[in-house]
Amino acid sequence: MTDGNEKYWYNLKTGEVEKGFVSPSIDRAGPFDTPEEAANAPEVIRERSRAWAEDDARNDDWGSSGGTGEDAE
Repeated sequence: MTDGNEKYWYNLKTGEVEKGFVSPSIDRAGPFDTPEEAANAPEVIRERSRAWAEDDARNDDWGSSGGTGEDAE
């Protein structure tokens, strides 16, 4: 396993890319292999959040289309 101190992190508080454990973990997103990947963290976070929200909405709607939930006799 690669040491996180050798990876790049996006600082959520400052918007800066950092190498290693510079900031408290609550303020970091990552790890990323390159500084460019870390710089794109806000877009990655937004896209994943959107995908999770869509997935949650699909799960909330599961089984709600059609039928009363009772067996027909």
